[in-house]
Amino acid sequence: MLDLYLFHGNSHPQLAQGVAAYLHTPLRDRLVSRFADGEIRVEIHENVRGRDVFILQPTCATDEGSVNDHLMELLVMVDAVRRASANRVTAVVPYFGYARQDRKDKPRVPITAKLVANLLVRAGIDRLLTMELHAGQIQGYFDIPVDHLYAKPIFLEEMRRFPPEELVVVAPDAGSAKVNRSYADRLNSGFAIVGKSRYAADASQALTLTGDVKDKHCFIIDDIIATGGTMVNAARMLKEYGAKSVRAAVAHGIFAGPAFERLADSEFEEFIVTDSIPLREGAPPVIRQVSVARLLGEAIRRTHFQLSISSLFV
Repeated sequence: MLDLYLFHGNSHPQLAQGVAAYLHTPLRDRLVSRFADGEIRVEIHENVRGRDVFILQPTCATDEGSVNDHLMELLVMVDAVRRASANRVTAVVPYFGYARQDRKDKPRVPITAKLVANLLVRAGIDRLLTMELHAGQIQGYFDIPVDHLYAKPIFLEEMRRFPPEELVVVAPDAGSAKVNRSYADRLNSGFAIVGKSRYAADASQALTLTGDVKDKHCFIIDDIIATGGTMVNAARMLKEYGAKSVRAAVAHGIFAGPAFERLADSEFEEFIVTDSIPLREGAPPVIRQVSVARLLGEAIRRTHFQLSISSLFV
C-alpha cells in the first residue's frame, strides 16, 4: 500500500473509488457535510501530520451540490489538512470549474479562472493536478507546479478502431484546430475544421466546413460540452457533406439544459465523454463514458514518488 493519503469531497465519489482501486490504497476517513445553515462542515479523521495528501474533487455541479458548493468543499478540506500539518497537499481537480472566463474579452468582466487559482493557492495547496483545461494559459495563473493531463491517450485508443484512411478528425472550431491536428497526425488520418460564429455565451451556429469528409468516419474532439448546440450543428453539417458516420470524444460532459434532448435527436452514432464529471440520470444511449481513474491514479503515483509524468502528456 502506498504511503499517501487520498481524500475526496462529495462531487464524484465514484471516480475517487476508481482512483483508489488503481493505487491499491484506501480512501481516507473524513466528514464532509453541512451545518444546519448550509455552511460546509469538514472533519479529517486521520492523522495527516507529515503526510503526502491528495484531495480529489472536480468542481462541477451534481445532484449533491452546485459548482460553488464543491469548490468551497475543496477549499475547506485543503485548509483542514494544512492546519493538521500535512507535509504536501495536492489538489486533484479533474474538471476545473470557472475556467471558461480566462481573460477579459469585454469591459467590466472578471477573470474567474485566475480568481479560483488564487483561492486554491491561498487555501494552501502545494500543487495542482488537473486535466483538459479550457485554456492552457490557466496553468500560468498558478505560482505553484501544475500538472495538466489530457484525455488524448484514452481517445486515441477509441479512434484506432477505424482504419486511418477512413477516419477524419474534426475540429469543432478554429481555436481547437492545433489540438485536433495532433490527433490526426498521430493517427495518420484526415483532418477537417468546422467554422462557427457564436451569438451567445452558450450558443453558436455552425457555418462552414474545411476538409473532405465524404464517406468518412468523423470524430469531433473537444474539451467540453455544455448545452450541446455547437456539437449537434457540427454533426448535422458533416452528415450533409456526406460523412459515413459522426462520433464525438469530449473530455468534460456538463450536459446542461437541453443537451440530452439535443443529442438524443442528433446525427451522432456515439458520443464519448470521460468520467471527469459524473453523468447525471437521463442520459440518452448515444452517450458513453470512459474512465480517467487509471490516468489520474498513475499521475498521483508518480507525483508521490517524485517521478516524471511527462509520458502521460501524450
